[in-house]
Amino acid sequence: MKKIVAVIPARYQSSRFPGKPLVMIAGKPMIQRVYEQVKKVTGIARVIVATDDMRIYDRVRQFNGNVVMTGECSCGTERVHEAVRDNMCDIVINVQGDEPLIKPEMVEDLLAAFDDETVVMATLCKEIGKEDEINNPNIVKVVRDKNHDAVYFSRYAVPYVRDKMESVKYFKHIGIYAYKKDFLGEYVRMKRMPLETAENLEQLRVLENGHKIRVNETHCDSMGVDTPEDVLRIERELQNSQMAKTKSNAGR
Repeated sequence: MKKIVAVIPARYQSSRFPGKPLVMIAGKPMIQRVYEQVKKVTGIARVIVATDDMRIYDRVRQFNGNVVMTGECSCGTERVHEAVRDNMCDIVINVQGDEPLIKPEMVEDLLAAFDDETVVMATLCKEIGKEDEINNPNIVKVVRDKNHDAVYFSRYAVPYVRDKMESVKYFKHIGIYAYKKDFLGEYVRMKRMPLETAENLEQLRVLENGHKIRVNETHCDSMGVDTPEDVLRIERELQNSQMAKTKSNAGR
């Protein structure tokens, strides 16, 4: 059986939302909500928060979570690698620390990619159809080949459809990743590449260096927190979810 470790990289500094991992959402810090959601996934041996800030470290310890301090890292992937460098594991999951509503089913959809032993890295996508989503540069799109390996990731609406075709579908990229541990070490040693720089999408480094990324489709979605306004949106979603659960239980 493969040993799986999930890492949640969390940094305090953020140009748009400083201290984001510690923002309170319905009575709990966001980092705790992410941690608790990932802990629900069957088969994960350990969940770890990786941070370079003592405020986050202390808060995770307060809710009895696993946390490690890392050094200066240029990106979340480097922080994940540092956190598991000395861990004995087969697969490492990189979970974004600003996804408090991430569903366990999404992580399970991601891990299913490794049923194929040739897969070294995987991520998720979800079909989208609304024009405002397709044309929104903040929503990254992904194009896949027939084997469901990534052809390209872009902030642009890809594929470009010259003549209207009903069969063309658009998929948004959901930024949760999993890697075989050996490949994660190789990934962080790769040089930054031109397409990655142009799109500001770190995963393009893998494609530019000639490797494959398996992209599994999920029917679940999650809501990220990028601004303080997003916190209110998340809290409304939690409230609606709780009300629906209460109504369902009452009807039994």
